[in-house]
Amino acid sequence: MTDSQEQEGVTIAFLERFEKFRLPRALEIKERVDQGATLETFDMDFLARVFEDAQRIKPMVDQRPDLQALYSRAVDLYHQITEQALANEERASGPG
Repeated sequence: MTDSQEQEGVTIAFLERFEKFRLPRALEIKERVDQGATLETFDMDFLARVFEDAQRIKPMVDQRPDLQALYSRAVDLYHQITEQALANEERASGPG
């Protein structure tokens, strides 16, 4: 197997995991935080793993213009979730 084929296989595996597991769970978390919920520990662990995956796959995405828009939208979704979760946490903590 050439490096190119191996890289393509890794990219496909990441995309499949994103589509089947990561995206549905991220959207569920986003829906909850949009309704005012705070993140549970398991949510934070999940988001940390997603962020690690995003960092790991970034060099591959940089070489694949066809994946850059999807990657950007996924990172934006992560940002939206964390921003809203932080606002919810601050609101739940109250003043001070």
